[in-house]
Amino acid sequence: MSIEVRNLSKNFGSFSALRDVSLEVRSGELLALLGPSGSGKTTLLRVIAGLETADAGQVLFQGEDATDQHVRERQVGFVFQHYALFRNMTIMENVAFGLRVRPKKFRPKDVEIRERVHQLLKLVQLDWLADRYPHQLSGGQRQRIALARALAVEPKVLLLDEPFGALDARVRKELRAWLRRLHDDMHITSVFVTHDQEEALEVADRVVVMNEGRIEQIGTPDEVYEHPASPFVYEFLGKVNLFHGRLHRGRAWIGGVEIDAPEHTEAEELEAIAYVRPHDIEIERVSALSPGDGEADTGLRLAAEVSHVLAIGPVVRLELMRDAGTDIEQKELIEVEITKERFRELKLVRGDQVLIKPSRVDLFPRQIH
Repeated sequence: MSIEVRNLSKNFGSFSALRDVSLEVRSGELLALLGPSGSGKTTLLRVIAGLETADAGQVLFQGEDATDQHVRERQVGFVFQHYALFRNMTIMENVAFGLRVRPKKFRPKDVEIRERVHQLLKLVQLDWLADRYPHQLSGGQRQRIALARALAVEPKVLLLDEPFGALDARVRKELRAWLRRLHDDMHITSVFVTHDQEEALEVADRVVVMNEGRIEQIGTPDEVYEHPASPFVYEFLGKVNLFHGRLHRGRAWIGGVEIDAPEHTEAEELEAIAYVRPHDIEIERVSALSPGDGEADTGLRLAAEVSHVLAIGPVVRLELMRDAGTDIEQKELIEVEITKERFRELKLVRGDQVLIKPSRVDLFPRQIH
């Protein structure tokens, strides 16, 4: 079941939650709506479900207009962040609820309902908890029950709103891997909302990055991370170092160093910001720096001082400080990530002088005012 939204807009008073949003969800894919709070991702999900009505635009399921259809007619399963399980019902009855409230002529026989629920509980690996109540389950177990309940009515589309947001980090990691495996088995068209970048990149087939009611970029996890379409996407998807400079006809001046910028040959005296990921920085230890250091290097090469060292498992995070201007008090923080093996080779301690060289630099120009 494919989903298409065309030119959706939604306002809450003076606040614009969605601004002319268009998107296509392919049949059978797992799509993530990713963005900060207030970016419009949950509103978009609720409009697709029929829980909210858009001020303008259309929602289509498999090419058919569903904009004016009631939520019951859309055949979607919805999983909420806080489970929304009925506390006075057993797990068996919670999962069976959607089937039991169907009109009599569409309601399965009791034996069929019990068989369907048993299959779903087995699918989510919790069939042994059928006679328990929600308060007797862990958060991760309750979320899996909420998913089983959504699947019980055999939806054509599965929508999940921050499904793991109320869980601790370890359980979230386990459940998102489980959700990915479950989706690969069922191939049901699924859309989930998250503000967790790692979750979206790890689980989804494609990621929709949203900001202020608009879509910034759509692509595979690798595409949006490796080729961000805007400064917002670059900064939102993980840590990044920013270096201010300027562009002119295919040349850039960053941190006082001139480098090639062949993708910006048309630029005429523009301000620019260079974006560099911490793991895309090479580092060398030096005992002393002289004015001639790095002059033969045609790439961006900057001097800095180690100010903090933090080892986290196989990775070592370094905080470096460098002069950012003529004012001796004006310092710039640079974050670098290297392997523990490389750190042992360098034998770095606080106060050491180093040279850093980004292996990848992405420039985003902006007009000088």
